[in-house]
Amino acid sequence: MMQRPYQCGIDAAIDVIDGKWKVLVLWALDSGARRFGETKRLLPGISEKVLAQQLRELEADGIVHREVYDQVPPKVEYSLTGRGRALNAALAPLNAWGKERIALLEAAEAAEETAA
Repeated sequence: MMQRPYQCGIDAAIDVIDGKWKVLVLWALDSGARRFGETKRLLPGISEKVLAQQLRELEADGIVHREVYDQVPPKVEYSLTGRGRALNAALAPLNAWGKERIALLEAAEAAEETAA
């Protein structure tokens, strides 16, 4: 059941990845399953509270899988589901566009420094 009426596919996708950290969490989990602390180390500046919240929301949306191992001490790993991997693949062109933008901004900054 849809949670809200979407205007288009982009609207539905943004609903899943909305916020500063979700796409970065997806990036951190792209190379495989990670424990909470390992994921947090890959995302400087994120608080434990926010990371836990983002992981819960991504899990609720079927993007992240949470695996709890029955052992002492407890072990929990997070990984992308098939839908999560598909979402990362869909975000790859946006990543490429962003890298081009970074290169252009750096080139413009270097040109300004040379002219000064």
